[in-house]
Amino acid sequence: MKKPNIIWLNVAIFLITFLVAAVAVPYRALTHGFDNTEITFALFCFIYCGMSITAGYHRLWSHKTYQAHWSLRFIFALGGAFALQNSIQHWSSDHRIHHKHVDNNDIDPYSAKMGFWYSHIGWMCREYQAHRYHDYKNVRDLQKDAIVVWQHKHYLWLALLMNIGIPVLFGLWHGNLINSLLLVGFFRLVMSHHTTFFINSLAHMWGKQTYTDKNTARDNGYLAYLTFGEGYHNFHHIFENDYRNGIRWWHFDPTKWLIKSCQWLGLTKNLRVSPEDKVEKMRIEMTLKKAKAKLVSQPNAEQTLIYLQQEYELLINKINAYYIIRKKVLHEKHDHLLAEVENSDLMVQYKELKCRLIEQRRSWQLLTEKLG
Repeated sequence: MKKPNIIWLNVAIFLITFLVAAVAVPYRALTHGFDNTEITFALFCFIYCGMSITAGYHRLWSHKTYQAHWSLRFIFALGGAFALQNSIQHWSSDHRIHHKHVDNNDIDPYSAKMGFWYSHIGWMCREYQAHRYHDYKNVRDLQKDAIVVWQHKHYLWLALLMNIGIPVLFGLWHGNLINSLLLVGFFRLVMSHHTTFFINSLAHMWGKQTYTDKNTARDNGYLAYLTFGEGYHNFHHIFENDYRNGIRWWHFDPTKWLIKSCQWLGLTKNLRVSPEDKVEKMRIEMTLKKAKAKLVSQPNAEQTLIYLQQEYELLINKINAYYIIRKKVLHEKHDHLLAEVENSDLMVQYKELKCRLIEQRRSWQLLTEKLG
């Protein structure tokens, strides 16, 4: 079978920028060095590019997990062009197809089942799905956003302006044009590319399937540090409409923190989150599935399997009861004085169910840890 045509422009960009970043930048560092101002500005540009992709391209436009003021959308649109990862419209279209047909080698643009190289960068080096390069039916909603339309129409010039103009202007201002072109231009771009590409490749190969095993996506806290919080990818693939990827307070997710901080400033609103009970039940279901898989291979495990299933059902029932009463409490607090609700029978029932749930969670954790 004949391979699709090579996209020589993409290959040239990836190869030249990588060689300059891998050879010329270290050589320059050894022979001339980079000062703190240059390093700091390059880091700032790297963060700006990365967050424009994660907070803008990904969570805002692809998944619509929140709404943003036009000024923030404009900043993300420029940052996306600076990251050189195609227009918002094109990127979002690809990503929505990826989520809808994840791991389908014939449809998923960067299916991880095609291997690391393909999902990381190879899918952009050949015309694998040229038939839909200009098919944007799945992002018609984004075509109502004037900033998306403007960026798509002028993407080439914006990309050139950001990737050449910013390093040149900084270099002229700081007095070292070569250092700026190498560090802010080439090195920053290569780092921006490959840390983003890790989400398509490593985040589907390395880590835990915490919430589902129906796709290859993995949760990996280490990758979160490289991808501005996108490492919790198993969660994301099943709860894609949540503005967070790391849902615990200790999860490293600077994209989540940026979006939330912008809400306090009035720049974002309608931040979407997944129901807590649904998230917990999905996690427990996967724990049950893994525990059963381990028990099946052990002799005389029938009684343990029955006990495990009973404990699972007890926990699910208590989760359901707790979240039903919690919803009622929150509703009452909204409609009545807080003091009245705190002294009500409903609150007594709520606290009792909460204690029972905590005990059942502890029992479930001890049981599954013992079996593990």
